[in-house]
Amino acid sequence: MRRFELRLSALLCATVGLVLMLAVGAHAGQSSPPLVMPGTQGGGSTTLELPTSPGAQHDLNIPPPPPAQQELVIPSRQLREQPGYQQVTVTVTDRNGAYVTGLNKDDFKLYMDGQDRPIQFFRQDLNTPVSVGILVDTSGSMMPKIPQARLAIAQFLQDLNDRDDVFLFAFSSRPFLLQPFTTDHSLVMRRLSLLHAYGQTSLFDAVLEGLYTVQRGRYDKKALLVVTDGMDNTSVHSLQEVVAQARRQGVLIYSIGIGDPNASSIPGAIALGPFVIAGDSDRVDTETLKMLSVETGAKTFLVRQVGDGELLRQYCENISRELREQYTVGFLAPDPTSGGYRSLRVDVPGSPGSDVRVRKGIDVGSGGGSPPSYAGGYPGPGTP
Repeated sequence: MRRFELRLSALLCATVGLVLMLAVGAHAGQSSPPLVMPGTQGGGSTTLELPTSPGAQHDLNIPPPPPAQQELVIPSRQLREQPGYQQVTVTVTDRNGAYVTGLNKDDFKLYMDGQDRPIQFFRQDLNTPVSVGILVDTSGSMMPKIPQARLAIAQFLQDLNDRDDVFLFAFSSRPFLLQPFTTDHSLVMRRLSLLHAYGQTSLFDAVLEGLYTVQRGRYDKKALLVVTDGMDNTSVHSLQEVVAQARRQGVLIYSIGIGDPNASSIPGAIALGPFVIAGDSDRVDTETLKMLSVETGAKTFLVRQVGDGELLRQYCENISRELREQYTVGFLAPDPTSGGYRSLRVDVPGSPGSDVRVRKGIDVGSGGGSPPSYAGGYPGPGTP
């Protein structure tokens, strides 16, 4: 009996030891559960294994998520379709001429005909794409300035947003479309080689054609850049027609005048075929350029010294930058069915001393008109 009890006790000890050994071995061979990244459950290649020891944590290499694409902010369809909806571009600078950015909707006050109007839409245009038209004077007097104009416009194109929609016009006796709207700016670059100086100056016709063309741009923010060195002398349309059309559209008209606005005018320019001798070759019509810029909330730059290509390039760079430092403000005009011209003013009460630039007014209830019929291909020098 005593021998049986000893054997039973030994058997129990052996059984308990075996169970303990199996338990320890199972625990030692067990791996930690995988950590599944959120939103990727069920995919074998999307699990992240925890490190087996604290010292191995530096082996983790989790790439950061790609930056989100900034979407174009536009007013809702419901707001855009309301009668009397308008939107304008606002530029704010401080006493030193530096752009004031980071403002909010509540920082602005908008007045139409002196009456406070609520702001229905607001956007800071830091990365807002723009539909841009470039209009280059190629009259005979521009002959020594064309190479510098090419370089300056090339700089302007390089500084634009990659998504900007751009077209290119040349104008002498009439405007010619060199490159229709495109987001491929290299195409516009190549067309700059087609700029050749000849003929006279149809400034009004060119700006009017540019206004009609830019209406077909894909973006709600639109601008024109006009580079010229002369006075209009061959346009079919008048300055009043250009101003009226500019008032109907929310297009910024920037301009760079090359020459002396105070130079004496020499009447009776001599035209030999497509070439012009004498006339207003040294005088630039800054009065007209400034009028168009003030009407639309843009700006005019002057290059007095013919041959100052660096200043011309700098001005193009400034304009390109300004398009990224502005605000877009939308509102509803009261009683839109009555139509007519309404004066406009925008203030930033919280920034005393700052300069607020915006178009002078809007023409409520007016259509865009019909485009002129003279747009066409770009002929070379000597083409009638």
